Amino acid sequence: MKRLSVFSILVFLCASVVAADGLDELARPHEGRSMRSTSTAVDENGDYAHSNSDNSRVAPGATKVVLDAEGPGAITHIWFTFLAPEPHPWAKEGSANHQEVLLRIYYDGKERPGVEAPLGDFFANSFGKRSEVISVPVVVEDADSYNCFWRMPFRKSARIELVNQSEKKLNLLYYNVDWIKLDSLPEDTPYFYAQYRQEYPLGQGEDYVILDTKGKGHYVGTVLSVRTRSPSWFGEGDEKIYIDGEKKPSIWGTGTEDYFLSAWGLKTTSTPYFGTPYFDQWGIVGGHTSAYRWHIHDPIVFNESIRFTIEHWGWISSDENPKHETNSWNERQDDFSSVAFWYQTGEPTFAARAPDAKERTLPNLDLVFPATPYVDEKHHGPGEARVQTNLGFFPGGQLLYRAEQSEGAWVEIPFTVKEKEPRRLLIRGTRAGDYGRYQAHLNGVKIGRPIDMYHEGVSDWEWHLLDFWPEPGDYTLRLECVGKNPKSTGYFLGVESVRLRERRPRVKEWAWDKDKDWREEPILYD
Repeated sequence: MKRLSVFSILVFLCASVVAADGLDELARPHEGRSMRSTSTAVDENGDYAHSNSDNSRVAPGATKVVLDAEGPGAITHIWFTFLAPEPHPWAKEGSANHQEVLLRIYYDGKERPGVEAPLGDFFANSFGKRSEVISVPVVVEDADSYNCFWRMPFRKSARIELVNQSEKKLNLLYYNVDWIKLDSLPEDTPYFYAQYRQEYPLGQGEDYVILDTKGKGHYVGTVLSVRTRSPSWFGEGDEKIYIDGEKKPSIWGTGTEDYFLSAWGLKTTSTPYFGTPYFDQWGIVGGHTSAYRWHIHDPIVFNESIRFTIEHWGWISSDENPKHETNSWNERQDDFSSVAFWYQTGEPTFAARAPDAKERTLPNLDLVFPATPYVDEKHHGPGEARVQTNLGFFPGGQLLYRAEQSEGAWVEIPFTVKEKEPRRLLIRGTRAGDYGRYQAHLNGVKIGRPIDMYHEGVSDWEWHLLDFWPEPGDYTLRLECVGKNPKSTGYFLGVESVRLRERRPRVKEWAWDKDKDWREEPILYD
């Protein structure tokens, strides 16, 4: 048999990559006519105007139609941009965030949308946070330009709506929707579908369902978002995919991060086919993780039905374990939401619908004690303390303490506990290049190790200090400066609030630590 040269092999591999990415299609004839629906300004006659007023504002409760097209055709590209939710000179009260805006796409005059998801989640931007995504079908460049390249064929009509379910306007909305008008579509052309669902928190005893539909099609993508309600790693659960009505899943994974094509956990990244756009802090109670996985080259094909589920098992602290043990295989009760992406002929049977924006907002877990009232001299050592309001992530501002040296530098923040229940004590504040190291004390008791508030850039952060059952009464959290990171240029401190974060109900049910004296042995589960 004739041997292939190394050059021949490389040529073959390069040709395969080009073909896989669809570039070979560009050298073939294309049918149809390109069309666009746009926010470009028009005059009173409907003609394009020479103006920069090519945007709109969508009032609270209003619906903006960005495409209303007659088919046959296929949507090829969608682009949106709009103001971020923070106050802006053009929107002094702020704007709707992309979790509060619902994207709906209707095909052929159907009553139920084929695509229904929060705008952000559809573009792999969860929790109302703006994150960069650089992938093949979805690109959110610089976290503010939302691009989608999923192909969406339709026979009779296509209608794309943005529903503003916020109490604020969606400000400065710009959009372009590109599509191709066709003479016809093949009989077996499938439709593109995407559906959001959530469970806050997850139920016990059943895997989380991402998609459950009957019919013929192929599954092409997942966005999964998790807010942890317990300490430690949430992602030991496997994906379990049931094809064509089988009782035992023939597709069974090895772990959550493995499904998202990572290993040994998740971290912030963005690649053409998988990524984690948002990951804030490892292993804390209340941490946020969102990940995407596109099945571009490996669609999951089904002929009769597909049921896509994922387990919610992981590590857990001993006070949440019925045997008072810490191990890696516990059913967790975190907050999950997801968007399933798939193609299917005919109409899906998936019953899930996206709830209202208020229900999509994650429930508050915290008793919040703002630090900003305590800038007077009796609550800090030598140095200036003031309220800092120019940080976008703290709308109410933070307490900024500008200590000139570590000796004698301290801040105290009082708070009151009204009920004895399991809580996690933490500080929410800022990291920066001129911040110091501080040791926490609660009512005179040293809590944990010194916390380093240095970071190369300015960012919000949480420092978790203690898991306990505080008795009702008055408490004072004291932060004493003990030096600084060698890279830091100062000893400053920024604190937005002291918080007592809710623990899962089973912590209260089993009450392993209820009668422990936290003063004798302060505990922070990780």
